[in-house]
Order: sequence, then structure tokens, then C-alpha cells
Amino acid sequence: MKTRLFKPVLLAATAALALSACATATPYGPASPDSRYGYSQQRIEGDRFRVNFAGNSVTSRDQVEMSLLLRAAEVTVENGGDWFTTVNRATDRDTRLSGTTDPFYYDRYSPFWGPSWRYSRRGLWSPWRDPFGPDFDVRQIDRYEATSEIVIGRGRKPANDPNAFDAREVIDNIGPRVARAM
Repeated sequence: MKTRLFKPVLLAATAALALSACATATPYGPASPDSRYGYSQQRIEGDRFRVNFAGNSVTSRDQVEMSLLLRAAEVTVENGGDWFTTVNRATDRDTRLSGTTDPFYYDRYSPFWGPSWRYSRRGLWSPWRDPFGPDFDVRQIDRYEATSEIVIGRGRKPANDPNAFDAREVIDNIGPRVARAM
């Protein structure tokens, strides 16, 4: 009796684990032509760059913004700078709604059967017809993309500029907290 109950539970847990492995946050890495997720940068002038990081639907806003700061610091170091300042910075949220119907709703056109009551023509509740149609769930899906325009500086970071960041300090502090692409 115990093995008869244990097998379906084990199968369901394995399926849930396999599905959760598919839904992972965008790892820190360059955006590829196949996927728009990841970082990119573009030189605007000699020491001015536009840096971008786009996350998928399971990447949090905080992770997208940390990845953007990390990439800005790396661009600064790669171009011989010591600090950078953010001139323009924005985080956009793309929201879409996804609806799924109840898989146990039954009508004559549905292959599924489930315990639900339906409405009859005389105004009494019965198992024949539901005037409201099948139940469905609506889920909000958010995707974040952060963009910043940075200016690279050399030497000591300006003490009175709250938008100035020490590049090596940002790499040391944020680098270990960002999941990298393998």
C-alpha cells in the first residue's frame, strides 16, 4: 500500500523539479543574436558608453539593476578607467498577462471532466450547463530591462557626485552576488 502511494508522489515531485529547472533567471553574460537576454554595450563617444542588461520573466528587477552596474564597472576597467558616473539611468518593465483555463472544466467540447456545477435553463444549478463558462487563472508576467549611459573617469572618484562609482569596488561587491553564465 505504501509503495502504491509513494510512486505517484515521487513522480510528481520529479516532474515539478524538472519544470523548475527550466525556469531560471537570466545569467550574467553577453546577449546573443538568438536571445535578447543578457548585457550589451555601445560606445557613444571616447569615454561615454550606453550599457544595457535585459532579463527574462524570472529575473528580478534587483538582479537586472545589479547586473547593469556590474557591466558598467567592467566596461570602465576594460577601457582603462577607475570610476564611472551614470548620466542617464532607466529600468523598464514589460508586463503581459497570461490566462489559462481550468483543466478540469467539462463541457461537450472539452476532453476533460471535473467536479463542477452548471446552470440549467430553469435557473436551477445542476450538472448540465454553466452560463459563465470555464474558470481561468490570470497571471502577470514582468520582464525588466535596465539601461544606463555612463562616462568613464580616471584617477580619484569625485567625492561630491552621488552618481559616481568606483569601478573596482563595484566589481568586488556586486560580482559575487551575480549568477554568471556557464
